[in-house]
Amino acid sequence: MTPRPTAADLEAARDRTIPDVVPPEGGVLFCGINPGLYSAATGWHFARPGNRFWPALHRSGFTDRLLHPSEQDLLPSYGAGITNLAARATAQAAELTPDELREGGALLEKFVAEHRPRIVAVLGVTAFRTAFGRPKVKIGPQEERLTGAALWILPNPSGLNAHYTPAALAEEFRRLLE
Repeated sequence: MTPRPTAADLEAARDRTIPDVVPPEGGVLFCGINPGLYSAATGWHFARPGNRFWPALHRSGFTDRLLHPSEQDLLPSYGAGITNLAARATAQAAELTPDELREGGALLEKFVAEHRPRIVAVLGVTAFRTAFGRPKVKIGPQEERLTGAALWILPNPSGLNAHYTPAALAEEFRRLLE
């Protein structure tokens, strides 16, 4: 394991991007809001200690063991991948502009058309609402599709999202898996 990023490493990671993990065709594409500074400093999605993405993925049954963020490249073997609505790293998603999120929505549609996942699971209802101009969308499966893929909205797995306990978050991931 690499050492934790320092405060200087985190600040240097501002506005960086990290590569997508492309799902296999017909798989599940998880779409975060944007990389945090910790993720950008490490190069791994959902890398900040306290982020509940990886534990929820495991507890829901997507993976047979708890993966470390550094093992993100194993996701395609589990039928999944990861991208983000906005590519640039920020300390908080609130630093993104509505225009960045809308542009990210258009880019996500292109990504989905190219890679053809079966399901797109966006992690963050508020960001999705802004990116796609759908202010009433709720957590769960959507009737609409995204460039041919089934669309799910999942809660943001950030440890700052107090509305969902780790168990409730894992249950939402389990519903998607089923």
